[in-house]
Amino acid sequence: MQVADLGRILIAMTQEPAAPVSTAADSAHDVDPDVLDLVATRALKRGNFRLASGREASFYLDAKQVVLDARGAMLVGRAILRRLEAHGTLPAAVGGMSIGADPVTSAVVTMAGVAGLPLKGFLVRKEPKGHGLQRYIEGPVEPGQRVVIVEDVVTTGGSSLLAIDRAEEFGLVVERLVTVIDRLAGGREALLARGIPLESLVTIRDLGIDPAAA
Repeated sequence: MQVADLGRILIAMTQEPAAPVSTAADSAHDVDPDVLDLVATRALKRGNFRLASGREASFYLDAKQVVLDARGAMLVGRAILRRLEAHGTLPAAVGGMSIGADPVTSAVVTMAGVAGLPLKGFLVRKEPKGHGLQRYIEGPVEPGQRVVIVEDVVTTGGSSLLAIDRAEEFGLVVERLVTVIDRLAGGREALLARGIPLESLVTIRDLGIDPAAA
C-alpha cells in the first residue's frame, strides 16, 4: 500500500465524511457539521466586544478555541484541504498573517502530510525580523509559486489584504483565500475588489446571526 493511500484511509477513519465541497460562492455554501458544531460551542462568545477592525460587536468569534484543539485542528485542516483539492491541482503552499493564521496553516499542512500530498506552509510576519534574512515571508516557498492564503476569521479583510500584499511583494501568486469563519462584514467584497475569491468553512449566518444586525 502506498503512503498516500494509507494517509487517505487514516483521514477517512477519523470522522464521518463531511458535506460535499462547493467551489461556488457563499450562495452555494456547504458546511461541515462537525466544524460548525465546534465553532458554535467553542468559538462563539456573546457580550460587548471591540474587534481588530475597530468595530463594536455583540459577539466575538475566537477561532483559536477550535484550531488549537486536536480534534478541531484535524477537522479544519481536513475541510480546507478538501476545498483545495476541489479546485484540481493543489497550490504549492498555504499560509497567512501571523499569529491568527499560523495554527490554520499547520492544520492544513499536517493533514496534507497524512494524505501524502506535497503541500507546504508559510508565515507572513507583520514586521520583518531585524536579523537574518530580514523578510516578511517565512517558510519553504519561492517566488512564482501558486499559493492560497488562509485565515482564522475574516471581518473587513484588512489583515487578509496585508497578507496578500506581503505575499505578492515576495513574488508569490495568490489564487484565493480560505477562512475558517467569515463574519460577513465586507471582507468578501474587499477581497473580490482585488480579484481574490473568498471561501469560508462557516459564516455567521450558519450560526443563526443576521449580518445586518451584527
